[in-house]
Amino acid sequence: MEMEKLSNGHGAAVPMDDEVPQEEQLFPQHKSGPTKAPQFTDFEGKTSLGMSVFNLSNAIMGSGILGLSYAMSNTGIILFMLLLICIACLSSYSIHLLLRSAGVVGIRAYEHLGMRAFGHPGKIIAAVIITLHNIGAMSSYLFIVKSELPLVIQAFLGQTSGSNDWFMNGNYLIIIVTICIILPLALMKHLGYLGYTSGFSLSCMVFFLSAVIYKRFHIMCPLEAFGNYSVSTEHSGDVCTTAFFTINQETAYAIPILAFAFVCHPEVLPIYTELRNPTKRRMQNVGNVSILGMFIMYFLTATFGYLTFYENTEAELLHTYSKVDPLDTLILCVRLAVLVAVTLTVPVVLFPIRRALQQLLFPGKPFQWVRHIVIALCLLFVVNLLVILVPNIRDIFGITGATTAPSLIFILPGLFYIRIIPTEQEPMNSRPKIQAACFTALGFLFMTMSLTFIGLDWTSGEKRNLGGH
Repeated sequence: MEMEKLSNGHGAAVPMDDEVPQEEQLFPQHKSGPTKAPQFTDFEGKTSLGMSVFNLSNAIMGSGILGLSYAMSNTGIILFMLLLICIACLSSYSIHLLLRSAGVVGIRAYEHLGMRAFGHPGKIIAAVIITLHNIGAMSSYLFIVKSELPLVIQAFLGQTSGSNDWFMNGNYLIIIVTICIILPLALMKHLGYLGYTSGFSLSCMVFFLSAVIYKRFHIMCPLEAFGNYSVSTEHSGDVCTTAFFTINQETAYAIPILAFAFVCHPEVLPIYTELRNPTKRRMQNVGNVSILGMFIMYFLTATFGYLTFYENTEAELLHTYSKVDPLDTLILCVRLAVLVAVTLTVPVVLFPIRRALQQLLFPGKPFQWVRHIVIALCLLFVVNLLVILVPNIRDIFGITGATTAPSLIFILPGLFYIRIIPTEQEPMNSRPKIQAACFTALGFLFMTMSLTFIGLDWTSGEKRNLGGH
């Protein structure tokens, strides 16, 4: 999803080319020549299959990985694995629908499928959903800063418990980080080397996974309270028992967290465009390999994280290690790496959001610094406000994963396929169209159920600050 890179169209809310007329983007002219076979677009890709897998893996990987152990603690290992398999397979099928739709009309951007399927309103809806999803991703990144930076400062000060000092308040810290680091980067006219942040982010998450596996064999259960943290002892006999199948109130967040963790679909078509010798089969293989790799990484992270803390697992796994030893050197290094990665990723995600807003609100207008700065300030203000007001990263994962994620994975790809594939080629009663319609209906069902159960959890008022800081 979510650790995006703009240099390859990766992670963009609407990766449109200013210099290419819209009609050529929607219906590219195929170049013909004696030595060149026609491509699905007029752009000759130069990216290898392996690098395309790496780019799409970067698109999938994001902050959602930090919530997977929490999801497993509220579903059990067996149910979690079944849900993970289902979401991974459905994500792969969604890529198939996007590739079929794009191959018919030669479109290389997600929102242009909306334009082709439903006209200008379809383009606006797709762009708005992608923008809202990226705002959710930015919020999750800043929430990690809010949650983890006070712990890093605490460790450097050698303190084993928090304090009421202003520099230990996460709300103040995210404002400082936003003003001093994120805002100057977001005001640049071009991304430059920030476009390669996603590769660094993926490396940080691999480091995080390695630390989670290592700590599983060095943290004994039951946990002992450390500093100002208290470990639940209500069910001391079951605290270290592995649950294979569990249903409780927090189970409602499991599927949204998984969906949030697998969103990469707006980046599929730009990566397809840059693939060398692009064919639907090659790009589908890229998608399948990337999803399989992330499936393995997600399952390992969730399993080893859950088997370390069991029912004490928080919504943000990295924060849970504070219960054991706030001064742990390895976890401190992981925190620093993750903080650098998410802080640099925020402006990378902001660039395509701003570009989308400029093209939706000010189409055809030349670049203007005032507009450039004002949009960045407004976006960062909204995101900071959300992070300050939201008590738990679980809520960000839940709402984003229950609204924009099913729209991007299930609903829009199914609708695009039904509208774009000609009825002469596939009638409405054909098997592929019926499958696409069921896929879309599944997205609506998933969205409705998830929002309903999350709403019930909110109204109950229980465990609202779990994992917060």
